[in-house]
Amino acid sequence: MSKIYIKLQRKREKAGLSYEDMAKKLGISKSFYWQIEHKKRRLYYDMAIKIARLFNLKPDDLFF
Repeated sequence: MSKIYIKLQRKREKAGLSYEDMAKKLGISKSFYWQIEHKKRRLYYDMAIKIARLFNLKPDDLFF
């Protein structure tokens, strides 16, 4: 798994959030979020922005 996705998973776990929690906050399905985190679905920039905002970060701070 890419470092980006590992970092995303660790950030989610550290925040105490489940896949379902993240999906609800992002307005997507649990399986859709799971696929993003496991590199089964492409992470587009607009979704990266939404995810970063959940953690009060800029996308570059979270993903790079």
